[in-house]
Amino acid sequence: QGFLAESGGGSVQPGGSLRLSCTASEYAYSRNCMTWFRQPLGKDREAVAAICTDADRTYFADSVKGRFTISQDNAKNTVYLQMNSLQPEDTGMYYCAADQRGGTWYDVRYKYWGQGTQVTVSA
Repeated sequence: QGFLAESGGGSVQPGGSLRLSCTASEYAYSRNCMTWFRQPLGKDREAVAAICTDADRTYFADSVKGRFTISQDNAKNTVYLQMNSLQPEDTGMYYCAADQRGGTWYDVRYKYWGQGTQVTVSA
């Protein structure tokens, strides 16, 4: 029922941009929130941005506000994460998640996860 696939990761220099895509099965896409998480090597997974069906709200971690945007294409069951002004601290594996179970968008308790796409920001 739930399937997610991320793409768009890569290596960029500081100040550069990337756009990540998360394509979901129809079932996963219809759940309450679709959220991007990231996990730097050796660190915990952290929520980055979400788009939720309650009033079509978007949410962002403080560390990415003003630099990242999240959007969706309902015809393609796809959520995008546009990342601008990337910094080395943005480096990590980026995961897409759907069907939030923990009560808040930033809680890691999601039912469906993608396999991740690596983002590396370095000079």
